[in-house]
Amino acid sequence: MSDIHEVKLPGVGIRYEFETSEGKRIGVVSHRSGLREIYVSRSDDPDEFQRVLGLSQDDARTLAELLGATRVAEELAELQQQIEGLAIDWLPIQENSVYAGRTIGDARIRTRTGVSVVAIVRGDDAVPAPGPQDLLQSGDYLVVVGTARGIEEVVELLRAG
Repeated sequence: MSDIHEVKLPGVGIRYEFETSEGKRIGVVSHRSGLREIYVSRSDDPDEFQRVLGLSQDDARTLAELLGATRVAEELAELQQQIEGLAIDWLPIQENSVYAGRTIGDARIRTRTGVSVVAIVRGDDAVPAPGPQDLLQSGDYLVVVGTARGIEEVVELLRAG
């Protein structure tokens, strides 16, 4: 991937530039208003740019989609979850879980499975780095990190108690 150079344009926004494998310089000016402008360097002067296209926010999202942004984001997310045997998952606390209404310490998740609870997501709120005293409620999601096998054990633990 090419290096991206970022230049702040006071009162306007930010200009991003990179050089293509063909030696052209591409510039994108991201205006505070949401407008995006695409520039390409002139062939006779790589430091002089010619405006090619202006895009609304919706147009820019559509173009990004056509260029594969969603696919790239999905592949990166999957890769991040496969880093050297490390898995990340969101596990729900079901209404019938023995641990609904009890603390993380009561469940002894890390001790029993080797998996760490890194956050509790409750509706639109999150409790980052919860401690053993934090209460688990029906409808919560536990964000957990550990081995795939350890996470499977947490799923069973939360079901059976």
